[in-house]
Amino acid sequence: MSAGKEVEVLDFLGIPLWEHRGDGRVPETSGRSQDRAETPLDPGVPPPVTELGWEDLARRVAGCELCGLCRTRQQTVFGAGSRPADWMFIGEAPGADEDREGQPFVGRAGQLLTSMIEAMGLERPKVYIANVLKCRPPKNRDPEPGEIASCRPFLERQVELVAPRILVALGRIAAQSLLGTEQPISRLRGTVHTLGGKIPVIVTYHPAYLLRNPVAKREVWRDLCLALDQAGS
Repeated sequence: MSAGKEVEVLDFLGIPLWEHRGDGRVPETSGRSQDRAETPLDPGVPPPVTELGWEDLARRVAGCELCGLCRTRQQTVFGAGSRPADWMFIGEAPGADEDREGQPFVGRAGQLLTSMIEAMGLERPKVYIANVLKCRPPKNRDPEPGEIASCRPFLERQVELVAPRILVALGRIAAQSLLGTEQPISRLRGTVHTLGGKIPVIVTYHPAYLLRNPVAKREVWRDLCLALDQAGS
């Protein structure tokens, strides 16, 4: 990112200029496995989630009735973006706007996430965005452990298919779910974690939190710079 561009995006976010290493670019990928051929669905014995390609996985999510959220949702929110992608952003669960439109991060928090992504020198269509849950919890309450467990195979398969070089966990619940921990977000931020011992994971605040606490944008920018440094290393 050029110096002029960085000043521009930081000014837009309302935070001072922070110096960071790296230019935000991720090395060109080569040789990574692409989406597997779609697995024919056997009406008698559905294949496991671990064997599903993108289209079959989306259908499985759309028809999911593994938890009670299937009775209150308008529609499932699968995910959106590039397949595969070097960057993957994972949030908590759909909100009212996402439940209505069937796409992740389309409300005010989604607009802020787009600004965050662009401030990093990335483009939203070229990253992949998903949530821990594929259905909206009633009144946007926190996801319950059983709901997270029911959705986890779907998210794990998405991560496998996207094959990201780096993951950004947006918020406490996303971070704790991905990393299998109960540590508070204050202890998870500022450290490079790994998923499965392979994929770097950076933890930061959820954009919805920033809407309520805009002063935290400075801390989020620090987290995003850490992600950029890790991606460029």
